[in-house]
Amino acid sequence: MRVAVTTVQVPFIRGGAEAHAEGLVRALAEHGCQVEMVTMPFRFGPPAEVLRTMDVWAAEDFARFDCGEIDRVICLKFPTYYLRHPNKVVWLLHQHRSVYELFNTPYGESADNPASLELQQSILRRDTEHLSQATALFANSSRVSARLKQFNGLDSQPLYHPPTLADRFYCGKQLPYIFCPSRLETLKRQELLIRAMAKVSSPINAIIVGDGGIRQHLEQLIEELLLQSRVRLVGRVSEEELLSGYANSLGVFFGPYDEDYGYVTLEAMLSAKPVITCTDSGGPLEFVDHETGFVVEPQAENVAAAIDAMYSDQQGSVDKGQAGLQKYHRMDISWNNVVSKLLA
Repeated sequence: MRVAVTTVQVPFIRGGAEAHAEGLVRALAEHGCQVEMVTMPFRFGPPAEVLRTMDVWAAEDFARFDCGEIDRVICLKFPTYYLRHPNKVVWLLHQHRSVYELFNTPYGESADNPASLELQQSILRRDTEHLSQATALFANSSRVSARLKQFNGLDSQPLYHPPTLADRFYCGKQLPYIFCPSRLETLKRQELLIRAMAKVSSPINAIIVGDGGIRQHLEQLIEELLLQSRVRLVGRVSEEELLSGYANSLGVFFGPYDEDYGYVTLEAMLSAKPVITCTDSGGPLEFVDHETGFVVEPQAENVAAAIDAMYSDQQGSVDKGQAGLQKYHRMDISWNNVVSKLLA
């Protein structure tokens, strides 16, 4: 079977979406498919540029190329699912969030901007039209599936996939630090952890892994709160350092705002580590509860209380981590399951 996987990307920015697409391509190839990833650059603004990109994908007919027919197209990201093909399957990572659940919040487009309102109306209408044309509609999490129902009136099937290094995570020691790996951006809310560390009474540190646009802001905040000895921003790390960071932590903080899926949660579970997340964190709430971690309101004092509780009851933290690992395995999160459903 000849399969095209479509996505978009921002050059030189790498995150979960890129790992998702690459993992799918590998899994399809291992299944015996002839597979090609088709991508192009994406700009989040201004609105006119987003509309232009929508028109580009809507003009694409994937029914036939010089190479011959493509048997199936699997579309992952907005607006690639605007393309035309008689066997178009959508496995949605997320839509253009700034006009959906992030609209008129500090994280998205403003309702006070006429161009933003026009963009929102156009995307909602055209998304519903083109997603309705898919022969099968999947979402990468229950949270994304719920958004499709809320905003577009469309039913979809959640389809979970494993993180990139799923077979290499392990549980090591319990050292006195909280591990926080993620791209440094406002939605990931590393600032919440830093402010919490100023209120933590236990002798425990925080290690924040990753790079991104708010690194300088976070560095300044650490200095302002006099946390240089307790909070470390270590930037990008090797795979071995990432695995070790999870394995030897006391627990993991992942408290983004309305995350779609979130590899960090799954990676922590595979490392048998408890997760602290927030009541408005979205995707992580599909995996984290009082048995596998801590779910708290998104205020620094609540996160600090969870960290102190994790430290004061370390055997309880071990038990939560083991419960998370067992829960992961019960959920049958595998590429074999993904491929069988996408090719059905």
